[in-house]
Amino acid sequence: MTDVSAGAGAEARQETIRGGQIAAAVLGNALEFYDFTTYALFAVQIGNVFFPFHDSFTKLMASLLTFGVGFVARPVGAVVLGAFGDRAGRRPAMLVSFMLMGLGILGLVLIPPYAVIGPAAPVLLVVCRLVQGFALGGEVGPTTAFLIEAAPAKRRAFIGSWQSASQAVASLFGATIGLLMTQALTHAQLEAFGWRIAFGLGAVVLPFGLMLRRSLPETLHRPEAASALHPTDHGALSHARPILLGLAMIMSFTTSTYVLLYMTTYATQTLHIAIKDSFGPSVANGFSGIVFALLGGFMADRFGRKPVMITARTILLLVTFPAFWLIVRNHDAATLTLATGILSACSSTSVGVALVALTESLRKDVRSTGLAVVYAIGVTVFGGAAQPLITEVIKRTGDAMAPAWYLMAAAAVGIVAMSFLKETHPERIEGARALIETA
Repeated sequence: MTDVSAGAGAEARQETIRGGQIAAAVLGNALEFYDFTTYALFAVQIGNVFFPFHDSFTKLMASLLTFGVGFVARPVGAVVLGAFGDRAGRRPAMLVSFMLMGLGILGLVLIPPYAVIGPAAPVLLVVCRLVQGFALGGEVGPTTAFLIEAAPAKRRAFIGSWQSASQAVASLFGATIGLLMTQALTHAQLEAFGWRIAFGLGAVVLPFGLMLRRSLPETLHRPEAASALHPTDHGALSHARPILLGLAMIMSFTTSTYVLLYMTTYATQTLHIAIKDSFGPSVANGFSGIVFALLGGFMADRFGRKPVMITARTILLLVTFPAFWLIVRNHDAATLTLATGILSACSSTSVGVALVALTESLRKDVRSTGLAVVYAIGVTVFGGAAQPLITEVIKRTGDAMAPAWYLMAAAAVGIVAMSFLKETHPERIEGARALIETA
């Protein structure tokens, strides 16, 4: 009786420690994505502060393109920090990426406006974006690898889905801060210092996130059971199938992520909704993202990865057109907020599961690098281009439905890629192996 109780106690302690590890990793990831979310929300104000153009559209495009510059450095950060995570460990790579992100955020808060230092202002802005992009490029691979390796096999999808949920936490927190500021500050105050306060709030918690990450154990050297999914050969070339399919999947969900982040700018610039009402969609996006990313992970642990992510992405494809049709027709904040919440729910249910499935498809010795590089390339090419491209298409065509067409095309590509990816649910893999051995 005593032995059983001791064993149960040890298991409970291990589960508690593991939960703390997940919380530390998730907090760091959320803090880093908070910066990118805040920039997207305050793109108009940043354009007015740092770019001297007279035309408001040109200022917005310059701001969005600078936002996109951050994505250019992502593949470099993915290669450097992702490989570092596979050699030195997940924790050292996460610490380096977190410190670099902190430098980028502080720099962005402290850069004087164009009216004070002239052309040096946009140059420094670009430098900060490059540093942040480099850091985020090397963040996703080691963090997701850590989450998967630290999680029990039966809860791996749920715990791994916190990678996506943490981004939604950042989106919700950033949108809430933006909403509160638009209610409390005038337009001039928001442009003069309001957006700096929003970024500064992220910088305040950086020391706490750094301390939490330093307390994380290392999972790189933990033993891991061999999987029938993984090739026997080492190296990236042996993973060509999951890498190519993963690239298409990431293209699909990063497009939906950045289209939904664009809704605040879309509300003010295309629908001409008052700025104080334009942050509601981002709040709905963040809230739905948290709830449905975790729900998707929970269901994927029960029913398998592929059924959950394919079903959710198919529903997203079907509801996108009617959602945007109502948004354009009604031109009001309530419809925009409700539709954004529904679209976010459909998208978020599959995003975390897709990341988990892709991570499980890679061998441990290339997991951090492979995921980081594939994610960085997909986000750079498709996520970074989403907002400037949609803005330009709307400007040239006058079609307010442009985000819908972009979102639907990306969803269709994702469904095809998910269909060809092998199921990675541990019990289903073992069941398939047993059937083969029996035959």
